[in-house]
Amino acid sequence: PGPSLGRGGLEGLEVLQHTVGSLLSSYGWYILLAAVALYLLVQKVSRSLAARPSGPGAAEMAEEPDVVVRRQEALAAARLRMQEELNAQAEKYKEKQRQLEEEKRRQKIAMWESMQEGKSYKGNLKLNQQEAESGASTSAVPKSKPNKKPLRGGGYNPLSGEGGGTCSWRPGRRGPSAGG
Repeated sequence: PGPSLGRGGLEGLEVLQHTVGSLLSSYGWYILLAAVALYLLVQKVSRSLAARPSGPGAAEMAEEPDVVVRRQEALAAARLRMQEELNAQAEKYKEKQRQLEEEKRRQKIAMWESMQEGKSYKGNLKLNQQEAESGASTSAVPKSKPNKKPLRGGGYNPLSGEGGGTCSWRPGRRGPSAGG
């Protein structure tokens, strides 16, 4: 048979077994959770190390130089195209601003000429603005307002008490109050 343990060996084994048993019964769930967390951490670290390239610049070395050059040329062409579009938009905006300034200048000249002739310049300005708006928006049809009657007659005065219906205000009686 196998090697025999002496009396002291069995007692030491029992003490060890009792200590480990009490430790597991007290902190068993905590130890199990810590072991699972440690296992998941080791798995994550090993995956990240495997995914990382083996040295600095290894990613650039893995790609072929002509692929890199083509990608950079395509990027430069896209940037150039975007810059040209931006320049075209800026030129359109400047042209529109010039046209607006020219229109304002024309209106000021027309206003000055009408003032020199002794005409009302505000009426002409309003007419010019209406013409410009109607010329600018051809799709919008101006609606003419129907002739509306005034809500009250011209002689209506709310303080006089006349011209109203049954709602007329009269001052209260003078004298002592009737309360008791």
